[in-house]
Amino acid sequence: MKVTFLGHSAFLFSQDNLSVLIDPFLKENPLRTGLNYDVKADYILVSHGHRDHLGDTVELALKYNSKVISVFEISNYLTSKGLNNLVPMNIGGQLRTEFGYVKMVMAVHSSSIPDGESVINGGVPAGFIINFFGKTIYFAGDTALFGDMKLIGDLYNIDIALLPIGGHFTMDTKDALCAIDMLRPKLVIPMHFNTWPVINADVDSFLKESENKGVKGVCLDVDESIEI
Repeated sequence: MKVTFLGHSAFLFSQDNLSVLIDPFLKENPLRTGLNYDVKADYILVSHGHRDHLGDTVELALKYNSKVISVFEISNYLTSKGLNNLVPMNIGGQLRTEFGYVKMVMAVHSSSIPDGESVINGGVPAGFIINFFGKTIYFAGDTALFGDMKLIGDLYNIDIALLPIGGHFTMDTKDALCAIDMLRPKLVIPMHFNTWPVINADVDSFLKESENKGVKGVCLDVDESIEI
């Protein structure tokens, strides 16, 4: 399995000519200035409605007929934009797929969809447990630290945890280190930091502290990939 970091909270998982794209904030992402934003994906997962996560979902899904998994309210919005290959879900729901499954789990945040001069209800924010060809990935989405991360760690043997560390809108590095204690992943990849000054974080210190806990940490550059 190849994991590619596309910047901010956007990731692409690929194997055997099948790919899953999460929170495709590409075209307006300042970390991707001058880089390609045309990413083909069989599935797109959307954690919540904020523009730095919903991102380019409409354009990419229409172009590639990607199956889009999101909460019910975001699916309704995407229907109004002409998408029809949608899987509306809610917290606790699970979808079986040809690569494994996607389960929607809670995140502690907010969710709204900017649409011109209007702001549309985006339902509840979500995280995802993704079983991708036998590997278990926890994508926390935008979230504060919450105690049920321990339950997630107890229920799932997590290979990779994708955790926000930028603070201000989400967990900071201190909270993310607490999350590692509860989740007990084999590998942690930080996200949602240094895109703008308000979410700057000391990623080197975070990775060092993660290693001290016995959990390997990897910070990926934009468009950098690793094989798991």
